[in-house]
Amino acid sequence: MLKKADTGTLRYPETEPPAPGEVREMAPGILWARIPLPFRLNHINVYLIDDGDGWAILDTGIGNDATKAVWEAMAAGPLAGRRFTRLIVTHFHPDHIGLAGWLCDKFNLPLLTSQTSYLACLNISLNPSALDAKTYRDFYLRHGLDEATTQRVATNGHGYLKMVSALPPTFTRLVAGDTLKIGARTFDVLTGNGHAAEQVMLYSSADNIFLAADQVLAKITPNISVWAVEPDGDPLGLYMRSLGELKARIPTDALVLPGHQLPFYGLHTRSDELIAHHRVRCEAIAEACRTSPKSAAELVPVLFTRELDPHQMSFAFTEAQAHVNYMLRRGELAWAEGADGIERVRTL
Repeated sequence: MLKKADTGTLRYPETEPPAPGEVREMAPGILWARIPLPFRLNHINVYLIDDGDGWAILDTGIGNDATKAVWEAMAAGPLAGRRFTRLIVTHFHPDHIGLAGWLCDKFNLPLLTSQTSYLACLNISLNPSALDAKTYRDFYLRHGLDEATTQRVATNGHGYLKMVSALPPTFTRLVAGDTLKIGARTFDVLTGNGHAAEQVMLYSSADNIFLAADQVLAKITPNISVWAVEPDGDPLGLYMRSLGELKARIPTDALVLPGHQLPFYGLHTRSDELIAHHRVRCEAIAEACRTSPKSAAELVPVLFTRELDPHQMSFAFTEAQAHVNYMLRRGELAWAEGADGIERVRTL
């Protein structure tokens, strides 16, 4: 039986994660493993689901030798004696899909994911130099990053996106509204947007277990970013909509198994906290833009007060732009004319 420890507004069935190379049963036939990442967010959760004669894998870790070593240790250690049956990837970010090609090849696994996830990762894998292209640099410069910072972000800030192994040439598409049978369980397939387009999530109504990927995390907010290829996109609006849809679809007492940090109970509470968090950030932007028009780059220190390395700056800048685009669509901000070619916004 799961023990529910009260911590803050959420309840946690476990207060410490499994060590790298170990697994922990979170429900009958669902194992939790944690894999290190070489970033400030230094881990990812992956899950193994009883699939009859083996284990279905959910997410992979990043494409590097350290992650391969963790998988090899698990396969030879706590998971020895049963094969892997298939690989399910929730979204195209490298910490989730980075080792997909290697795992599929090594263990002869089919890949299941959303079409957007497969194509987005394939695009990066086939043409990684595109991330350093003029389109990206112009996007940063146009929204106020200086030349030196743009150079650092374009060359170092995108490096993690290239940490992926080559994908298998075929995949099985997962679509919202599908059902997916894994062993004795049947999962509803859901998808969400904002953090990653068409991010796959799985819900077992019989067990009230929700595999949430990165859409809802216990103590941090998933990154919500505008990217240069869709400069006027509204990922924050899509994210807020997705949180509302999850509250309407998933009971608040579901066991949430997220892509990072600890599993928890309290989905509706945490969703409300995330919505409130982004509204507070919008209020801070509105206040900053009342005194004078601001570019996205000038709004980064309004939202992020700590010093940022190039990797973190790439996220912070594009998240600031996501809030600007959201507020522009809602009529809370307007573009301000400037003589220096930098795009700035003002409060209405």
